[in-house]
Parts: sequence; C-alpha cells; structure tokens
Amino acid sequence: MAEPPLLAVRGLGVEFATDDGAAKVLDRVDLDVGAGEVVGLVGESGCGKTTLARAILGILPAPAGRVRSGRIEFEGEDLLARSAEDMERAIRGRAITFIPQDPYGSFNPLFAVGAQIRELMKWKSPARRGVPPRAPAAPSLLARYPPRRAKEDRERVRELLELVQLPRPEEALRKLPHEFSGGQRQRLMIAMALLPEPRLIIADEPTTALDVTIQAQILALLRRLVKDRGISVLFTTHDLGTAYELCDRVTVMYAGQEMESAPAGSFFARPAHPYTARLLESLPRPGRPLAGIGGEVPALVDPPAGCRFHPRCGSATERCRRVRPAPRAVEAGHTVRCHHPLGAGPAGAPPDGKALDGRAPAGNAPDGKAPDGKAPATGRTRAGNAPP
Repeated sequence: MAEPPLLAVRGLGVEFATDDGAAKVLDRVDLDVGAGEVVGLVGESGCGKTTLARAILGILPAPAGRVRSGRIEFEGEDLLARSAEDMERAIRGRAITFIPQDPYGSFNPLFAVGAQIRELMKWKSPARRGVPPRAPAAPSLLARYPPRRAKEDRERVRELLELVQLPRPEEALRKLPHEFSGGQRQRLMIAMALLPEPRLIIADEPTTALDVTIQAQILALLRRLVKDRGISVLFTTHDLGTAYELCDRVTVMYAGQEMESAPAGSFFARPAHPYTARLLESLPRPGRPLAGIGGEVPALVDPPAGCRFHPRCGSATERCRRVRPAPRAVEAGHTVRCHHPLGAGPAGAPPDGKALDGRAPAGNAPDGKAPDGKAPATGRTRAGNAPP
C-alpha cells in the first residue's frame, strides 16, 4: 500500500494460560488494513481470528490471555501502550467498533432496542468527541444526557435504521430483541457499529447464523455502507465465498500464524502458499469428489517449530520444520510466509501446473468462476470444513 495503513499489526504474540501450559494462540502475526479497505481474515476454527480481533480491541479475557510481543498501531499510535481508560474513552466503540457473530446474545433481552441504542449514544456519540473524560467516581448510570444532543442522536439513529433497510424505524425502536428476525438483528448491529462514525469496523463472522439469501443481503448492505463512508473493515470469516464477494484483500491464518495476504483477485487466482491452495481445492466442483486436508491442526500448547503447517504440507523440507518463513513478496501487494511458495521452484507447484495432489490448480474463485469468469458456478465452502 502506498499510504501508511490505518491499522498495522506487527509481530503480535498472544498466549492463554491453560491447565496444560501456555497456549501460543498467536505467533508473531502481521496484518495491515488500509484506509477504506475491506480485509478478509479467513481460516479454520481455532486459528486465532477472533483472538486477533479481541487483541486489537483490548478485550482479551484476563488474566488468562496476555499479549507477549508485538505492536498494534492504529493511525500510527500503538494501542498496546494506551491505558484501559484511554482505550474505552477514545478507541473502543468510537474509532473502532465491533459487529458480533451473535447479535441476539449482544442485546439485553429485557430492554427495548431503542433504550439500548440510546445508552450507546449517550457515551459513544460523535457529538461527545472532545468532551473531557468524566471523573472515575461519576455515577455513569445516572449521568445526564443533554437534551439537545439526545434529540440530534435520535435523528441519527432513525436515519441509520432507514439506511440499513429496517422497516418502520420508530416502531422498531420500541420492540424487544426477540421480536426481530436474525437478519433484522444483524441490521441493527450494523447500524450501531456505524453510529459512532468509526474509522475501522471489526466484523466477527457476522453472517454465520443467517441463511444464504439473507447473508447476501447483509453483505451487500455492509459493503455499500462502508464504501460510501470510507470506513475500513476487518472481516473475519470461515467462508471463502463470503471473502470473495466482500473483501478487497484477504489474509489467511493457520494455527495462529498468518500464511498469505493478497488482493482478493490474486488470492483466489494465484495462491502462493500450499495451505491456501489446499483450501481452494476443497471447494466443491461438479464431477469431482470433495477434497480435504490430511492430518490434524496442531495443539497450540506445544505447536510445531517453524511453519506450523509443515506436518500437513507435501512440500515441507527440513528448513520448514526449523525456521518460520519471513514474509516474501510474490507480486505487488501479495506476500506469503513460505520457504517454497507455489510456482517458485521444485519445492513449490510442479512445472505441469498440477496441484499438490495431482489435480488441476486451485485457481477458481469460490463461486466457481475462473479469474476470467468463464468457468461454471460450483458453490462455496467454509475454510477447513471439507471432509477428511
């Protein structure tokens, strides 16, 4: 990227204390999110996507989770150097907002959604920017909501509910959470994430619990709203098809390490890491049995040295087992952590262009289209969920 990234994660290491020892959940992870960019973070369950999101927000569960190394730079400032009070006042819920996977679990079932949105705006409204932090002893639940700002915020809420295509906004604000459908609750979450006018939204698999048609509507809505406002998005997902449809760039993670990062077109057309290629090979296609990835995800309490994918990689060498690869540029904006990236020599893809198991290359996009758009549609898959 020509400009400095809005968010730059460098060498981030996170551990969790367990009964069996320290689980090394993130291993020196690097990640960039540019201004106005939608970045997809894909990988199997347990690969560290949500932990990375929580580390950025400063909400790792204490005392079990702790950052052991690295920096999280947001607009050039290291978030890890900020105090908890400063993160709450200036960053979390303001400059960076969050869309959860389960919108129903994020609402209090006993209060109307309008009351909960008003409480959010009472402390996170853009109109409060520049207001000095309140004294720690201030009674927050009883603090006064200035009438003029309350009126302005109510109008903003109504306008945003219309933008997220929620019917009859005034009536909706009087309803309890259970009176909405899953898709409507997710629309409410998107509106609440946009209300503070953030510069970055972290969306943690926000369409996982929705059916396919509602997923498509939510993804189209989210992309349109953030692009219109120039907001950056870090979108975590299992679903390669979702990443293809929504994201400008994709980073794939495996067992706490980032493996590859590339513009979406390059990621799906020219994967450079064996793990990425195997994920794409697991996409269902007519006339071909489903393919999986042999072996098991390593335990993070005692992970393998070097590249953590090497026990399952057909191209692994002794160097892969000992030394974690440094980021390597394969083309503009496309980096891979692999000693033997595909297509780069005898240890990469074979010269005949076949995939690692002898089948055709894994260059098709998740909707079944080749990079030129001519191949028939075939379906989509979730990362790591193909049968063994």
